[in-house]
Amino acid sequence: MHGTTAAAAGPPATIGGIGRPQFIAIVASMMALNALAIDIMLPAFPNIQADLGIADANRVQYILLSYIIGFGGAQLFFGPVSDRFGRRAPLFFGIALYAVCSIAGALAPSFEFLLIARLLQGIGAAATRVIAISVVRDTHAGRGMAATMSLVMMVFMVVPVFAPMVGQIIILAGNWHLIFIFMAVVSLVIGLWAMLRLPETLSEEHRRPLTLKSIREAFAIVLTNRIALFYTLATSFYFGSLFGFLNVAQPIYVDLYGLGTYFPLAFAAVAVVMAASSFANSRLVGHFGQRRLSHGALIAYFGLALLLAGLTAMGPIPFWLFFGISILMMPLFGFVGSNFNSIAMEPLGAIAGTASSTLGFTQTVFGGLVGAAIGQAFDGTIFPLAAGYAIVSAISLVMVLIAEKGRLFGTGLAR
Repeated sequence: MHGTTAAAAGPPATIGGIGRPQFIAIVASMMALNALAIDIMLPAFPNIQADLGIADANRVQYILLSYIIGFGGAQLFFGPVSDRFGRRAPLFFGIALYAVCSIAGALAPSFEFLLIARLLQGIGAAATRVIAISVVRDTHAGRGMAATMSLVMMVFMVVPVFAPMVGQIIILAGNWHLIFIFMAVVSLVIGLWAMLRLPETLSEEHRRPLTLKSIREAFAIVLTNRIALFYTLATSFYFGSLFGFLNVAQPIYVDLYGLGTYFPLAFAAVAVVMAASSFANSRLVGHFGQRRLSHGALIAYFGLALLLAGLTAMGPIPFWLFFGISILMMPLFGFVGSNFNSIAMEPLGAIAGTASSTLGFTQTVFGGLVGAAIGQAFDGTIFPLAAGYAIVSAISLVMVLIAEKGRLFGTGLAR
């Protein structure tokens, strides 16, 4: 099944001989390698800083940025390649690179070497993201695609619940180098599972030639489609606020609020509500539609961001207030991310690999740079983060308005 042949009314019960639950689990695990590579590192920042002699604490954030640049940029390569050679071969190459560079990170003798290893690790992870989105688009359409993507995102968001805890346990039991060994082992297990069970979802007749002309035409289709382009930009800015939070979560929770080793628990609580919202979205999207849920969530996020920015502009706020507002804001990602992605991908089924890579590149690189700007503005207070939330969600809302010609909460028909 490919592109528009998927049933728009609902997701298929089986995909290539495996049941939908196992298909979702495999796809989610592939995407989870990316979340693992980000979130498991957060508790290790102080240890890496001390071990590698990094004077400026904000420089440790480059461990995330280097990975995100590799992860975002390489998607432009894996998309056209997967449209030409199918989904499986590029996937296994990427997972192998991810595992090898994880081992290299464990052996890093310097901060510069570690950044290179992380850059290459991100390149390997790019294949998992492109293929994960592509195989869903190959086999689904419409609200069925949104429902499946919501379940994928739910499993994907469970990783931040456990990853910082696992990282903290590994550090307490050994050192930060073992975190990279753990990532290598997990990636190899997921790769073997996908090799044995994940079918090839792109048939020969739907593959595109790998020529400069065909690649240029495919990218032109993505970049000239109003819905795809502006929803991608909206997602990019919106997720920039999440990247910003990831960059400063450790100093906020540990240094500003003094949570110490309880930091992973606070981080996990936020991740739990994000995962729960993704599950809720998968149940509600068939009834309300992607636009109504995602537009409402984005507006609510913007309002809460303005509230947090206003409070923190007046001075320090207690932990319970910051955490309470965060618990209200973060679940909204579950109603925005998967829906925005499915809306952007819906008109691009014939070039799912290239489309996924273009969308992923834009979202990751733009989002990563926005998040880095928010992170570098950290001054020991909450205000730069809160102001960043408000600014990027406002820009995201403008992008959605352009995509929808000024009308929110529509059905997407007759666009």
